[in-house]
Amino acid sequence: MSHPTLVIKIGTSSLTTRGNLALATIGALVKILTHLRCSGYRVVLVSSGAVGVGCGRLNLKERPQKMAVKQAVAAVGQGRLMRVYDDLFSSLSQPIAQVLLTRRDLMERSSYVNAYNTFQALMDLGVIPVVNENDTVAVEELKFGDNDTLSALVASLIEADWLFLLTDVDRLYSADPRLVPDAKPITFVPSAQFDQLQIEAGTHSQWGVGGMMTKLTAARIATSTGARTVITQGKQPQNIEKILAGEAIGTQFEPQPRSKNARKRWIAYGLLPMGKLYLDSGAVAAICQAGKSLLAAGIREVQGDFTAAEAVQLCDSEGREIARGIVNYSSNDLCKIKGMHSQDIASSLGYVGAETVVHRDNLVLTV
Repeated sequence: MSHPTLVIKIGTSSLTTRGNLALATIGALVKILTHLRCSGYRVVLVSSGAVGVGCGRLNLKERPQKMAVKQAVAAVGQGRLMRVYDDLFSSLSQPIAQVLLTRRDLMERSSYVNAYNTFQALMDLGVIPVVNENDTVAVEELKFGDNDTLSALVASLIEADWLFLLTDVDRLYSADPRLVPDAKPITFVPSAQFDQLQIEAGTHSQWGVGGMMTKLTAARIATSTGARTVITQGKQPQNIEKILAGEAIGTQFEPQPRSKNARKRWIAYGLLPMGKLYLDSGAVAAICQAGKSLLAAGIREVQGDFTAAEAVQLCDSEGREIARGIVNYSSNDLCKIKGMHSQDIASSLGYVGAETVVHRDNLVLTV
């Protein structure tokens, strides 16, 4: 039996201290990841810190707000960050590879498959990929937004067994323990209780962009694709091995069974929805309970501006997302044919289109 695949994400707050790299923490992390790799685990590191390190290098006192400045600072910091990682991993004879991703890389099916193959080839060669968002070229509307989301999408992409989110708190609490002294620790979240989990996001540090809410979003993505997710203290990377050995450290989120259909995982998490379709109760039942395709007759409202073959969210009448899918019609055409029976569509549009708006093969339930 092969060892599991691990994705470890470390945040800026754990990597830096007042804009300077926390070398003791990074050194300990490098040692642990190298040991895990030598023990047979397949390891991917998702590392924040490029903007924070760039700010330190350029003597900037706060994180830049303008996109162009932030991208320039990230370009300065990314080189420095990789230099440090390469020096430390090289001292342990562990090869690494820089992998910079944008949201667009996961949105095109061919790029998605190519990224999967590249990760597998690197891990087969015994390399530890070090992943970050390609901040220098990413455009605002196609950004991952934070590396918690990026790490969850990487975990989904490479079919990881574990996702570790290393952060500045030791686990999840019912409220921010720095503000609420009697906040209760949460050590385990069963998949059935995820939706009921009430949590205060709390504040986030000046240097990081994530908060606890982004970690919950990441946990939702990763667990729904079969990866057990852990939130734990970034300053103590040795906890990773203890958790793998069975110790109850941090907060663990129970994974759901992994879908065998990689294409459906891509539809659910690789694509970026460009609009919403609001459905009547009959269409919701047909999709959720009977596994049917979506027909025009079941659509009550169309929201967004999208073309055919783009992804949309399918929502019930109250706006709750029930599924995602790839549409066969543009938003303009759907506005014309919503609520119509299939036999009336051709005369309304002036051409013979697909029988379904979203075919069930291109549809993934998200409830």
